[in-house]
Amino acid sequence: MQLAAVVGATLVLSAVLPFVLKPLLVKLGVLDIPNERSSHTTVVIRGVGITVAVAIAAGLVLALVTGLVAVDRSLILIILGMLSAAALLGWVEDYRGISIQVRAALQLAIGALGTAALAWTIGQSFWWVPVGALAVAAYINAANFMDGINGISGMHGVAVGAFYAIAGMLSDQLWLVVAGLVVAAAFAGFLPWNLGRGFVFLGDVGSYLLGASIAAIAVTGLLAGVYLEYLFSPVLIYLADTFTTFLRRVRAGDRWYASHREHVYQRLTDVGLTHVQAALVVTGASVLTGAAGFVAATAPPLGAVAFSLLAAAVVTLYLYSPRIFAGRARANRVP
Repeated sequence: MQLAAVVGATLVLSAVLPFVLKPLLVKLGVLDIPNERSSHTTVVIRGVGITVAVAIAAGLVLALVTGLVAVDRSLILIILGMLSAAALLGWVEDYRGISIQVRAALQLAIGALGTAALAWTIGQSFWWVPVGALAVAAYINAANFMDGINGISGMHGVAVGAFYAIAGMLSDQLWLVVAGLVVAAAFAGFLPWNLGRGFVFLGDVGSYLLGASIAAIAVTGLLAGVYLEYLFSPVLIYLADTFTTFLRRVRAGDRWYASHREHVYQRLTDVGLTHVQAALVVTGASVLTGAAGFVAATAPPLGAVAFSLLAAAVVTLYLYSPRIFAGRARANRVP
């Protein structure tokens, strides 16, 4: 009953708060102006990820106040601190802008300080600190790079949050159930605003929040002994898209951090898929890799290999999906 109340409050807050925030963002001029690399064609309000951040924070605080996670209070507080700091950094980027060097340093600092606090709390080695710092900074950027079409980040937050909640149930770790469901509910509340007629954008505050939330939960889970497959498999598609695009741009001599339209999900819209269809391809592939990873985690050796290969096949199909859809489109145009 307490868990349902926490999740419900998170969902309602995320869905309702944009009514209050939108006029303020317009007044402040926090708007996204389309350019040749954009996937939208009209001026859109950005920065509405603030409402998702408030909803997640409220949900986690409510879980603490009600005693729902009395045993794991410290873990929830550290996760809350990490995602709040990342959301604040994203808001500053939305409103004023920050140099790449400062932004990267602060992202690494959030990951390092958070991981150090987790290692001390859980009793793990501080050798994990650089790993956690890199993981948090990397996934904040992955989520930011992948936040280029309507629905993709909201769906990702819902899917990964749900997988992490299931991982918490399977691992008997209530903090993970709560954190996963709160993240899923908050991004579910945002989705109608991003897909509706008067749609808005998360902005950097929202994409940084998404990346930090997932990374902070994953790092905490890793240090707490949760199977790596539970934590890693739901984010394989985001990581594969980001990493392969990064490699392609570096090999071509392009600035990897500059705006572009070379991600797989962007190329899917270029070959004719709508934003929602492309976002569903990304999310569907993530669900498949997540499910395969969950089975592989506890399957016998041969089964683990088989489901790991299945996850690899899904990743490969996703990376080649623009060519597949482009081929189908050409075939359909042939009289």
